[in-house]
Amino acid sequence: MDNNRLATKPHYQILDGLRGVAAIIVVFFHLAEPLASNHLDNIVNHGYLAVDFFFLLSGYVIGYAYDDRWHTFTVAGFLRRRFERLQPLVVLGMTLGAIGFYFTDSTIWPLIHTVPLWKLLVVLLIGYTVLPVPLSMDIRGWQEMHPLNSVAWSLFFEYIANILYAIGIRKLSTKALACFVVLAAAVLLHFAVTNANGDVTGGWTLNFEHMRVGITRTIFPFFAGLLLCRVTKPVYIKHAFLWCSLLVAVVLFMPRIGGATHLWANGLYESFCIIIVFPLIVYIGAGGVVHSKTESKICTFFGKLSYPLYITHYVLVYFYVAWISNHNGITLKQAWPYALLTLAGTIVLAYASLKLFDEPVRAWLRKKLK
Repeated sequence: MDNNRLATKPHYQILDGLRGVAAIIVVFFHLAEPLASNHLDNIVNHGYLAVDFFFLLSGYVIGYAYDDRWHTFTVAGFLRRRFERLQPLVVLGMTLGAIGFYFTDSTIWPLIHTVPLWKLLVVLLIGYTVLPVPLSMDIRGWQEMHPLNSVAWSLFFEYIANILYAIGIRKLSTKALACFVVLAAAVLLHFAVTNANGDVTGGWTLNFEHMRVGITRTIFPFFAGLLLCRVTKPVYIKHAFLWCSLLVAVVLFMPRIGGATHLWANGLYESFCIIIVFPLIVYIGAGGVVHSKTESKICTFFGKLSYPLYITHYVLVYFYVAWISNHNGITLKQAWPYALLTLAGTIVLAYASLKLFDEPVRAWLRKKLK
């Protein structure tokens, strides 16, 4: 039976909504980042943990959607479905990033004016595959594996997790999966409390250090989400969307823990959030029920907007960061109108990307890849 013809299971509306809440906070994080003097005083200090939350959500949803269906389709069929879901917006994000590349004039990106068009096109074509760009092809100067669309690094690791799930880890018994997840949690905890930064940031550069960070950040949450789906039964909790949204916001807006002198304390906090709090949020959200048409519409809208917003927002953030860097010493009070305008622009761009590109292209791919 062709997996594209499989009946679609009902969505977890609240989990969809929470993905949107986290995506919006990611935008806030990136808007606040260039105004911070260092990584200790960003007013959205732990916004980057949204990526780890996304990985856990993905593992949970993948387990729910596919774990009991492997008798009906193949590994290739599964990967084709993931390609249909993820790749169109990867391509769009890279294209928009390339279009805007030469217009992000800034003192922090002096390389831009020296990049020949042929090199930009090569980086664009590699970016379409979501494979990492080597450091020799770094055309922006931030040592990113995707210099045309910074956030695409997490999609690279998302694909790795999906492939590992499809080719083998899905076959693990629940006990074996639990052992694997506990080991991954121990690795994550050790890394977070002992590394030189005192946090789990990283994963966007093609070198050993960042690859280690990326794998560490991906393996535990993704497969913890899968385990959570297997071993728990959702329990109804009243106003789950509200409480879960507040928990997500508290975690991501939490100021730096321990300052510059006790880096391990912040690593411990982030480990606690990823290993304990995020699974708890997903567990509560999975058991929640929307209570009104308005709440249902909000969750649906946030869910649909979440991935387009995440994968396209940095296209506009590049312009915002360039503006901030060209106005050295600008304060939050002076910058907030431009930040608010950029936020509004990212939401409009995300919605347009969803309706004018992502949904039509995915419908076309479903027909062509049957």
